[in-house]
Amino acid sequence: MAETITLSKLLHVYENERKDAQRAYHHALAFFEDIATQLYTLLRKKEDAETLYDNSLPITVPLEKIKGQVAYIERLNHQILRLQQQVQHARSDMHSKQLKLTDAHVEVKKYEKIIDTRIKSEKEVEAKREKASMDEISIQQFLSHKNR
Repeated sequence: MAETITLSKLLHVYENERKDAQRAYHHALAFFEDIATQLYTLLRKKEDAETLYDNSLPITVPLEKIKGQVAYIERLNHQILRLQQQVQHARSDMHSKQLKLTDAHVEVKKYEKIIDTRIKSEKEVEAKREKASMDEISIQQFLSHKNR
């Protein structure tokens, strides 16, 4: 029984670790989604700017406006490259947090299984003890009635 209490305390520690890992994973997931949304928005802006640029080429447009559009597209390209790196970093961070969460979950399940097995074993031992005790009482009663 003392072993089960100790294991229960360990289980509690691992459950807390799992909860911490779960919070960290959800935080990393939210951060990844935020960065990925920013990247998507920039890609859409770039696509719109390139469409506007392509549409303005066949018509007469001042050279300064075309230079401005090209500069804007270049700035978007630099921002996109920076965000792509951040997305990659956020994705790898999210993946590592997911692995930690999975490991913590496995540890919790392992200790839950061990505790369940020990409790079941303790109940079986107690049932055998009770059965042996009942057998002993029955034998004593039989012998006391036989001797009378």
